[in-house]
Amino acid sequence: MLSSSSKYAVNAVLYLAVHSNDKNKIRAKEIAEAIKLPSPFLSKLLQSLSRENIISSSKGPTGGFYLTKQALNTPLIEVVNIIDGTSRLEDCVLGLKKCSSEQPCPVHYSVQPLKQKFRKELQENISVFAEKVKNGEAYLFV
Repeated sequence: MLSSSSKYAVNAVLYLAVHSNDKNKIRAKEIAEAIKLPSPFLSKLLQSLSRENIISSSKGPTGGFYLTKQALNTPLIEVVNIIDGTSRLEDCVLGLKKCSSEQPCPVHYSVQPLKQKFRKELQENISVFAEKVKNGEAYLFV
């Protein structure tokens, strides 16, 4: 349901939520290495998120990306929305153009509750997901 771009962005934001703050900034290359993503592509995603104030950045020898306390209260779905928009969360999983309750695809009624639950989960703040990682309930990489 998420594009690779959104997945990369979500992973990067959660990595920053766990490992950064205004005193501990992390460079894009370090994030890319830690979560095993292509660095140039990740840098573009991080710049997009920075322009929209989801993450913060600073330049210079001690510069890098970080999340402010205020940004931790941002719903995770905002990251997806900035990168791809949220229409992918509504699209038919089989790729049909006219899939709906009125014209359902063969798996529509099986998948629809899962999609609704996923969308609801993404409404949670970044900090909720970061806490799961910090507590060992969830992992960003193995």
